[in-house]
Amino acid sequence: MVSDKLPGQVSYPLHNLMKKFLPGLVVATLATSSLTVVADEVAEVKITADKVQFVFDVKEFTVNAGQKVKITLVNPEDSVTRQPHNILFVKPGTKDTVGMAANAGLSDPEFLTTKHAVPDSDDVLFSSMLAQPGGEEILEFTAPSEPGDYPYLCTYPGHWAIMNGVMKVK
Repeated sequence: MVSDKLPGQVSYPLHNLMKKFLPGLVVATLATSSLTVVADEVAEVKITADKVQFVFDVKEFTVNAGQKVKITLVNPEDSVTRQPHNILFVKPGTKDTVGMAANAGLSDPEFLTTKHAVPDSDDVLFSSMLAQPGGEEILEFTAPSEPGDYPYLCTYPGHWAIMNGVMKVK
């Protein structure tokens, strides 16, 4: 029988157990850590337009600075309004400015078509295309690195004043 002891070394049962199980314990720990990172990596938020009023069902949500975010904007097929909706995330304190720019966008013939009702503004950080009734749009981005309250709103004309919410970045 071959011994794993060096000359003069005493064999301890605990030492042998550690040699046998430590590699497996390290692998299990790393695997668990990796799963935790993957689970925390993307914040997925589903935001649905109300079927009757121009409001979102989610008024506020929180993400970490620099976290990946996936927004699913849903426009219900059985919506009474039958109007398209988009979602824009804007710099803190600029909701009204961007909303007014959206109202002014109606003078642009491309505003409701190729521009998807997204106003020309440096205050717009992230924006989706228009989701038609019965459709949905996916918007993926990395949350700002600066903590704060980042408004989101629908900029289809006239919607932004009440169809909005806040993404809190901590």
